[in-house]
Amino acid sequence: MKIAPIIHAINASKSPRKPTYRLVHTGQHFDEKMSHTFFKQLNIPEPEVNLNCGGGSQSEQTAAIMIAFEKELIANPADLVLVVGDVTSTMACSIVAKKLQIKVAHVEAGIRSFDMSMPEEINRLVTDALADYFFTTTIWAGENLKKAGIAENQIFFVGNVMIDTLNANRSKFSKPDFWDALQLQPKKYFVLTLHRPANVDAVENLKQLINEIVSHANGLPILFPIHPRTAKVLLETGIKAENLHIIEPLGYLEFNYLVENAFGVITDSGGITEETTVMGIPCMTLRDNTERPETVTMGTNELLGTDPKAIPPALRKLFDGAWKKGTIPEKWDGKAAERIVDQLQLLA
Repeated sequence: MKIAPIIHAINASKSPRKPTYRLVHTGQHFDEKMSHTFFKQLNIPEPEVNLNCGGGSQSEQTAAIMIAFEKELIANPADLVLVVGDVTSTMACSIVAKKLQIKVAHVEAGIRSFDMSMPEEINRLVTDALADYFFTTTIWAGENLKKAGIAENQIFFVGNVMIDTLNANRSKFSKPDFWDALQLQPKKYFVLTLHRPANVDAVENLKQLINEIVSHANGLPILFPIHPRTAKVLLETGIKAENLHIIEPLGYLEFNYLVENAFGVITDSGGITEETTVMGIPCMTLRDNTERPETVTMGTNELLGTDPKAIPPALRKLFDGAWKKGTIPEKWDGKAAERIVDQLQLLA
């Protein structure tokens, strides 16, 4: 989702300094719905290589990516390695590139949750400690980098590539297959996503969260595209409710069709809060912190924490029509990738 608009912007560039690129898929996300479907739906060219480094613990995956990517870079030298986001691949590829004396550019640099229990926060810190160029989504992210000692001339406030992808594909959002079977109606259901360890690893905790949501949704259907991590624990809770619909992971176009037409979204994801902010959909985040505070201070997102008892009052507020409207952050305009490519051409 973050690579797609950058690839499209490079391909569309008319500059004589237009960069050539080699697209490397680490294989970290190896589920069909989390990988290949996204390549097809977002019109991303097939990667030149797939390192097939899926599975295993985080350490095993990091090691596998580093070994495979080092071989890839030695065989296909580069002037710059561009990494996106905050996943294991982001950190692992950055380490390899720097050890081979290759410059690194980080897209979505500088965002912070300040929660070291999150693997993503460690990935962000390591990547930003190594990178040479920093493409940020907000002014706030740039300030975080400056506080860490990054020079201002290395930081480029370009906006949010996730919103580039959202805007480019919004007209193509497609109704999921189950829509008619479940007799869903716009603004008369919730979308739920949960995958973070604090919420899903303990059976009793997950059970309490789901029970509070089900009990206070006023009977509206709850669509729960289930993450593989969550599916195992949910089975142990024994929860069954008429308005709770467990569905398979969805492609980008189907999932965002659900989000755009939802009454509200309940999640512990970071990226979804960006999309709900731009689409104007009320969002409740079941986390104690967020690396995307602009979705709370400006957008439609509210940070509820992980206590299940915070859910009923938030749902009452939504049903009472008292949810905030929100605004769209600066430069979340669908042109972030163009700004990135323009800057890369100046750096070349």
